[in-house]
Amino acid sequence: VQLQASGGGLVQPGDSLILACTFSGSNSNYYALGWFRQAPGREREGLSCFSGSDGTIRYADSVKGRFTLSKDGAQKKLYLEMNNLKPEDTAVYYCAAARLSVLSSNPDEYHYWGQGTLVTVSS
Repeated sequence: VQLQASGGGLVQPGDSLILACTFSGSNSNYYALGWFRQAPGREREGLSCFSGSDGTIRYADSVKGRFTLSKDGAQKKLYLEMNNLKPEDTAVYYCAAARLSVLSSNPDEYHYWGQGTLVTVSS
């Protein structure tokens, strides 16, 4: 399984950004897919996760209402639309995949990781 995240950059507070994650190497229907981030000096945080088997989507409270996870029809690309970005959203954002029987946003349960894309929110 390979994942590659893209779409990061430098934005101003209040701006929006869409991250994309390409999944390859297996059938994504068998995997949970998730978006995570890690800010300097902080632990990796789960933001949103998606079940490839039943389409369930969950969000962390920290991003609920501002971030939206979506996927394309073939489920080979995962997106994270981020709105009303704040300086505290500055982090490296990762997509990841795992074979899970119960959907989880715990990064410790994910086995396959993309390389990360940096999002910087600053005026």
